[in-house]
Amino acid sequence: MDDGRIDDPAHMRALAHPTRLRILGLLRANGPQTAAMLGDLIDEAPGTISYHCTRLAGVGLIEPAEGQGTDRRERWWRAAHESSSWYLADAMDDPERLMAASALDRAVARVYAANFEAFVDQAPQLGREWVAAALSSDRVLRLTAPELERLGTELRDVVTRWLAVSAEHTADDGSEQVFVLQQAYRWPRA
Repeated sequence: MDDGRIDDPAHMRALAHPTRLRILGLLRANGPQTAAMLGDLIDEAPGTISYHCTRLAGVGLIEPAEGQGTDRRERWWRAAHESSSWYLADAMDDPERLMAASALDRAVARVYAANFEAFVDQAPQLGREWVAAALSSDRVLRLTAPELERLGTELRDVVTRWLAVSAEHTADDGSEQVFVLQQAYRWPRA
């Protein structure tokens, strides 16, 4: 599985739906699943999930997962890529693409905020060790655009180094899935 670059505004609009973002995230985090399994996690009807899966498959973000399950009537889905990327800067000269990329970025920001709220809400059940190990901080730096770009590259490199550590873990070795969010941008204050 490779990384999926999204350049088409129609593909961006398809992914900018909150249920579709959740479906794609769950398939990446948990592996192949059926619409019924996803519906239980998202609290949506399997028919609704099937519709959203069909839309995601139509733009190449998910695909059928052949050889899963024993019931031939079940349709299993899997993520087509380990991650997706799109760049707002690449859309600056195309109004349609800029609108689609902006909508997708806003939808993703809402998901990130909801994920952090869920962490805060569930902290008592996660245990002191996991809560103490978590990180949430911010700092305002004064940088030039090339320096900000170098910072972003260094942050991505750190996470890339940890991919090998992550790959060595199994579900029964005391490890848990950890959500890593990197954000660095010019502070848009008034």
